[in-house]
Amino acid sequence: MGATVFRFSRMVRQTIQLEEPRRATLLRRARHLEYFTISYNSLEGLVAIAAGLFAGSIALVGFGFDSIIEVTSAAAILWRLHADLYEPQRERVEQITLRIVGICFLTLAAYIGYDSISSLLKTEAPAESLPGIILAVISLVVMPLLARAKRTIAARIGSAAMRSDARQTDLCTYLSAILLAGLFLNAQLGWWWADPVAALVMLPIMIKEGVEGLRGEGCCESDKGGSNKQL
Repeated sequence: MGATVFRFSRMVRQTIQLEEPRRATLLRRARHLEYFTISYNSLEGLVAIAAGLFAGSIALVGFGFDSIIEVTSAAAILWRLHADLYEPQRERVEQITLRIVGICFLTLAAYIGYDSISSLLKTEAPAESLPGIILAVISLVVMPLLARAKRTIAARIGSAAMRSDARQTDLCTYLSAILLAGLFLNAQLGWWWADPVAALVMLPIMIKEGVEGLRGEGCCESDKGGSNKQL
């Protein structure tokens, strides 16, 4: 784990400090970032869902499903990066993926909304979850670095798709902070209602992302400041 984090940190520094790399180099670095996203979020999702089910934490389960959605998005972007020269295919894949992710977000929002309200009405208290707290802290460190590296490459290759992916990574940072607050308040102060309330706080973000995905917003946008072709 330590070696993986070290390699990731070095990759982020190289991406941000790189002066005028060739497009092929940028695309390779973009693919490495997406591979890392898939690996990290797969592990994050599994740990969050398992810890959430064990502790009865709605916020943790919701956080885990969000990680799975990010894996789906990153996999689709990898597809587009590997097909960089075929613009019609990239646009078609992006449109389809945005709609799939939008449906996933709205389905997740419905699940969390129902379960959170039910828990509040039944006064169901989740158990303390130390793994969930540790996971949220790690994500608060890793996700901002990953989002920054993605935004840097997106600007240099003029990619609206990767800018959108960076925004999803930013969303994971916000959700990590919300999750950590809910878990901490429950563990330290015994505020059992903090977990479902924290889950409900996620809803506006998820609904917004879901609606934008269904509308295809952020897809195939023109980059007014970039000189390269769009992904």
